[in-house]
Amino acid sequence: MQKAHKAILSLATVAALAISPLAVSHFNDQEPMQSYRQSAFTLMAMNFGPMNAMLEGEMEWDQKKFERWAEGLDDVAELDILRGFAPGTEKGTTRAKPEIWENMDDFKSKLADLREAAEILDDAAESGDREEIAEAFAATGGACKACHDEYKSKDYLY
Repeated sequence: MQKAHKAILSLATVAALAISPLAVSHFNDQEPMQSYRQSAFTLMAMNFGPMNAMLEGEMEWDQKKFERWAEGLDDVAELDILRGFAPGTEKGTTRAKPEIWENMDDFKSKLADLREAAEILDDAAESGDREEIAEAFAATGGACKACHDEYKSKDYLY
């Protein structure tokens, strides 16, 4: 048993080292705030995507994984993402439209809607009720889309 434990620990260490460049792939020390918000949104997508795949039947349902991803999405949504939208950060490598800074109150409202929806999804996931989960997931997706429709450019701006 001890050998198996060491082998698993070794494998986990190698995997962590292999993917560590991916964890900082959005970081650009010339544009740290843009990097911060892009990384946060990437983390959201990395939790949201597999949940969608499960609900669409593209991935086998795994209740425990779904719960972890819903919790992860809720956790990331609670980060202070707004600090990544400081004045002046509308320029540079970003998909954020300048309208964010022109309509910051609306942007903040949409972020609050996302946070609320993600929390409801997290609670629904813990319930195990697939119908409740699907409804909460759709609402969370709608909250994401509401912001994307108005404030996310299709292409990077320079």
